[in-house]
Amino acid sequence: MRIDLISLFPEFVAQCAAFGVVGRAGERGLLSLYGWNPRDYAEGNYRRVDERPFGGGPGMVMLIEPLRAAIRAARAADPAPARVIYMSPQGARLDQAKVRELAGHERMILLCGRYEGVDERLIQAEVDEEISIGDYVLSGGELAAAVIVDAVARLQEGALGDAESAVQDSFEDGLLDCPHYTRPVEHELGSVPAVLMSGNHAHIAKWRRQQSLGRTWQRRPDLLDEAALSKADRKLLDAYRAELTAGQAGQGDQAAPETVSSADPASGSGKTPG
Repeated sequence: MRIDLISLFPEFVAQCAAFGVVGRAGERGLLSLYGWNPRDYAEGNYRRVDERPFGGGPGMVMLIEPLRAAIRAARAADPAPARVIYMSPQGARLDQAKVRELAGHERMILLCGRYEGVDERLIQAEVDEEISIGDYVLSGGELAAAVIVDAVARLQEGALGDAESAVQDSFEDGLLDCPHYTRPVEHELGSVPAVLMSGNHAHIAKWRRQQSLGRTWQRRPDLLDEAALSKADRKLLDAYRAELTAGQAGQGDQAAPETVSSADPASGSGKTPG
């Protein structure tokens, strides 16, 4: 996958992409990141890329021509078609479904604004879609672009050491991830749930599914409203709720209630569409 970045600070995103999973994806040739600075395409001694907005008001607005020239240079650098995405608080909210969609593209051009934004005419003429990473304002689009680069890079085939890692992530099946534990078994902060050490993979899968359902119910009930839960899922969730109500799980979901029973036929391997 090739990602071209239109930014006054392309090195910022490049540095973010140099580490961990994203860095390894680049080393393996699964992801290529190229930066294009619109100041390199600006005219005049000062290479201005911004100007005061018409109508008055505070701040500056990024000019059309330097941005358009940078976008066109990025398009011409590779024959593959590229979708131009503007990082904007006015855009559609980024979620895992959108990340999966973006990860399937051969190329993307990410446009990062600064100041008060970008001349609307440039957006109308050159941008295919606008994406927001949340309902807040950043100093520029670089952090948002780095989020997209990280999210799509880890979904490239071969980027992760174990492909199942991506499948089990939060939001991949429309739910939050289950809790995870590692050594030691006993610690002053608590013990590892016994089911995880049982060796019974069916029970472990069922427990994890139940924890995922319960954690989503507690922390992001809006996701459950959108999920098409199976009868087995509802049974697991009802058992989770009942144990919390009875006070057997301690405080909140921190104690990870062990409600799965060997007599319960519900399967934990099913996936719930998001």
